[in-house]
Amino acid sequence: MSQSGDPSAGDGQPVWREEFAIRTADERYVARRQFTKFMVLTSVGMFVGNLSILIKSWLWRRPQYAPQVVAGASELPVGGVKLFTYPTEKDRCILVRLAEDQFVAYSQKCTHLSCAVYFSAEAGRFECPCHEGFFRAADGAVLQGPPQRPLPRIVLEMAGDQLVATGVDLQEEG
Repeated sequence: MSQSGDPSAGDGQPVWREEFAIRTADERYVARRQFTKFMVLTSVGMFVGNLSILIKSWLWRRPQYAPQVVAGASELPVGGVKLFTYPTEKDRCILVRLAEDQFVAYSQKCTHLSCAVYFSAEAGRFECPCHEGFFRAADGAVLQGPPQRPLPRIVLEMAGDQLVATGVDLQEEG
């Protein structure tokens, strides 16, 4: 405020005119200080975000899954298939007996767009009907199609005559 009680700047204009731009060109003008403040805050935000990702990756541990009996070894004939859920009720899996002493189990979700895969005994592979993706039955590797990653393998162990699922192997290639 000026000495006379008039709230105007030294040049006779009210103070509010300096704070609020009236002309369009003045509205679009960004001062160096405003731009620098914006860039510093953006950089600090990105740094904090990347730092949190780094810390999370250091602290990440592989999940532990509870063992679950899947089937009896004598239940499936060679070439037989059994569907089950593991590690949760929402995770559909497929168990196949490839030979007398060889069992394999994989997630039933295609690694492309999560369509359900099924076992083709004639071709000896898993097939995804959505986009014609094919996976080798012995190891879940991609044979053809759009999937880039192999099927997640369910780790199986024999406990007497029972097949027990004990974990999930994501089988990252590389």
